[in-house]
Amino acid sequence: MWVSLLLTLREGLEAALIVGIVFGYLRKIDGLQYARTAWAGVLSAVLLSAALAVGIMAVGAELTGRAEQLFEGATMLLAVTVLTWMIFWMRSQAQHLKARLEGKVQKAVAAGVGGAAWGLFAMTFIAVFREGVETALLLGAAAFQTNGMDTLIGAVTGLAMAAAIGYAVYASTARLNARLFFDVTSLLLLVFAAGLFMHGVHEFQEAGLLPEIVADVWDTSALISKESVPGQFLRTLVGYTPKPSLVEVLAYVGYWLATLGAVRWWNSRLAARHEFIPAE
Repeated sequence: MWVSLLLTLREGLEAALIVGIVFGYLRKIDGLQYARTAWAGVLSAVLLSAALAVGIMAVGAELTGRAEQLFEGATMLLAVTVLTWMIFWMRSQAQHLKARLEGKVQKAVAAGVGGAAWGLFAMTFIAVFREGVETALLLGAAAFQTNGMDTLIGAVTGLAMAAAIGYAVYASTARLNARLFFDVTSLLLLVFAAGLFMHGVHEFQEAGLLPEIVADVWDTSALISKESVPGQFLRTLVGYTPKPSLVEVLAYVGYWLATLGAVRWWNSRLAARHEFIPAE
């Protein structure tokens, strides 16, 4: 539940902030007559994303044996890739996101009635659907580690919180420290991604595509069993397993080494871009 809540809160708030920027700018330029079209794009994206999430979970539930292991493993690794990329992408786009969205809204409105309607629908649909696809994939991967009801409750709660925060920012003088929020949630999501990566490797081991090398590097079942409430919580949040294989341990450590190295490179790249001043 907590992982799905975090995922949908993070992704939902990104979408809510984007929608808030669009509608805030429409209000600023007296273009609220196009609000219904923009909302149509948002709702269409939400419905299609929800259908995609249900489809991923339904396919996983129908498969059995090796096919199920391969599908779950592939979904988990794909979710890790998308999640990690999303965090890096957001850091590079956050500073200029508002200006770019307002520019697109201005261009759409300037296209006239028909052009504005289509342009605003397409813009809000694509912006929200991008977040929705990421959320659907991540929730599908998270659901393989817990039961569907917990995932659903967490997802609905996270989306409700995101919508409430987004509306408060749009409709009042409330201000969200977006940088701090995304920095904290990015760290938590990387912790989740590392565990998800290890579980994806485990599924491929179960399917016989990867070796174990050493079956049980350690055994902490007596301390925290996999079936206990703390064990299930830690399994979903950080990828806890009481008896990991050597390949799983190497995958977990390798993910962190690769990600931390990428973070240092990405931060230095962003810093260099901000310091660069074109010659006149």
